[in-house]
Amino acid sequence: MKVAKFGGTSLASAEQIKKVCDIILSDPERRLIVVSAPGKRFKEDIKVTDLLIQCAESQIKNGRAEKERNAVIDRYREIADNLNLSGHIVDVIEEDLNRRLLSNTGNEDRFMDLMKAAGEDNTAKLVAEYLNSRGVKAEYINPKAAGLLLSDEFGNARVLPESYDNLRNYLSARSGIMVFPGFFGYSRGGDVVTFPRGGSDISGSILAAAVQAEVYENFTDVDSVFAANPNIISNPKPIPELTYKEMRELSYAGFSVLHEEALEPVYRMGITVCIKNTNNPSAPGTRIVADRTSSNGPVVGIASDSGFCSIFISKYMMNREVGFGRKVLSILEDESLSYEHTPSGIDNISIILNQKQLDSEKEERILKRIKDELKVDDIYIERDLAMIMIVGVGMMSTVGVAARATGALARAAVNIDMINQGASEVSIMFGIKASDSIEAVKALYHEFFE
Repeated sequence: MKVAKFGGTSLASAEQIKKVCDIILSDPERRLIVVSAPGKRFKEDIKVTDLLIQCAESQIKNGRAEKERNAVIDRYREIADNLNLSGHIVDVIEEDLNRRLLSNTGNEDRFMDLMKAAGEDNTAKLVAEYLNSRGVKAEYINPKAAGLLLSDEFGNARVLPESYDNLRNYLSARSGIMVFPGFFGYSRGGDVVTFPRGGSDISGSILAAAVQAEVYENFTDVDSVFAANPNIISNPKPIPELTYKEMRELSYAGFSVLHEEALEPVYRMGITVCIKNTNNPSAPGTRIVADRTSSNGPVVGIASDSGFCSIFISKYMMNREVGFGRKVLSILEDESLSYEHTPSGIDNISIILNQKQLDSEKEERILKRIKDELKVDDIYIERDLAMIMIVGVGMMSTVGVAARATGALARAAVNIDMINQGASEVSIMFGIKASDSIEAVKALYHEFFE
């Protein structure tokens, strides 16, 4: 069996859904299908998930959301009409949205997850209906009935271990094509809980691991994973093959083609992932495997992401103070902050955070606590940083990669605020000003790929 996941752009319109179903029916092994909510049909369009968020916000704030609800229903009605489906499926979707909107809004996070999940859930029903209209046996799978249990962390859930046996037992007993909604599952208490945005990738990976699929195909709107962002580099080099570690590093550092948390389930089962294009399914795509045989050079990809800040802490003789790092991180933990990197010297440490976690009130409180409790000599926060990552397992056996990278950045007049190399030597991270990130990517791409 193959598990095939289709992203939002692949399901944005009736025309796209027809392509999706043609792809499904072209291979009888594609029996377990994971769908996202409809994405953008054109650049200025609004994703269905964003329409649902607007719907939830209006219901919470005003106690009504007719306009927003109708916008969602109209999107599904347009798709259904252009697929020549009866009005029954639109009635099913409308009834589902009405039922969700009548739910208690007291816990806003729970209500928001309930509403956001409506996109994937109703798209799965619609795709199953369309496949049946083409004379194919297809079935919508309810994640609750299938036993997909998640932690009760609204908007940021993780799969619970018992889900894998639940899903394997439930899905193995079914025949025909199974259409499974991505992005959400259920807590043990029965609440709808979602993964982070883009979490349908995670759903597909969980299902592939549960049924021990031959391959997990992730269909998107590009022919492959590229060595750099095509919005920065014109016609970047395609990557035919990546390791799990390389893809995880690239996803974490800004590659949006696959969610950074999606690889764990398939990695543990050794299942190959293949990134493919719905609009060009004959293209070979990019394979993600445990060990790759192809050699793309020491660096396989360059990723960048902005929106970071650094807490710089200095204290003389810091290296002799037992437990200093733990005390700093425990203060961040008290404030529910996660960190990205911690480059350090003998008397100083920098802690890199995603700055959207840190409002002005929390920033002031953290600075005061660290200064007062740890008696530091100096502390300040620098905002608007970017993280540039060069990634490749070939770096482990290649001398001079860091020298080439720093030289390229110097020639582009990009100042490096910090460098951090992972212990695995699969990646090197450079912290720079966000305003320099585009020039940095161009300089590194020119150095390693041109």
